[in-house]
Amino acid sequence: MILSDKKILECVEKGEIVITPFDESNMGGNSYDVHLSKHLAQYIDECIDAKKHNEIKHFEIPEEGFVLQPGQLYLGSTLEYTETHKHVPFLEGKSSTGRLGVDIHATAGKGDVGFCGYWTLEISTSKPVRIYAGMPIGQVIYYVVDGEVERNYGKKTSAKYHNQDHLPKESMMWKNNF
Repeated sequence: MILSDKKILECVEKGEIVITPFDESNMGGNSYDVHLSKHLAQYIDECIDAKKHNEIKHFEIPEEGFVLQPGQLYLGSTLEYTETHKHVPFLEGKSSTGRLGVDIHATAGKGDVGFCGYWTLEISTSKPVRIYAGMPIGQVIYYVVDGEVERNYGKKTSAKYHNQDHLPKESMMWKNNF
């Protein structure tokens, strides 16, 4: 079951959902719009190795915007910091973003109960497109969890992305044993 706008607002008031900054005008009927921060990053190495800590270089979107290029992976972050203590957050692209040919996540649209931080976006595009800091980039949808959660993300010792700061984060796959 997806939370309605009214239910999201109730959860924000109770502190079960935290969105900072929060602006009620960003509420949809069953979602909350999030915006692109000014921070982007790209991997330094041409070949990314899943068993290695791959370094990234951070840069900021200038006032005049930044042109995304096809065939490139960009890591971005949301302007909004979120916490979800009782619900499962899903980040999806806005239809307006998709109609520009911009994908905001490769596979990582689902968060976990207990996630606290800024969302890292895995951004790619099918055509060159100019993007801007502060533009609406996605929407967070909240799902009800059926049953008690025993493995809250924020309490897992293996939680690699908990308490993410405002900068995009590179993959931490290398921390897994495989």
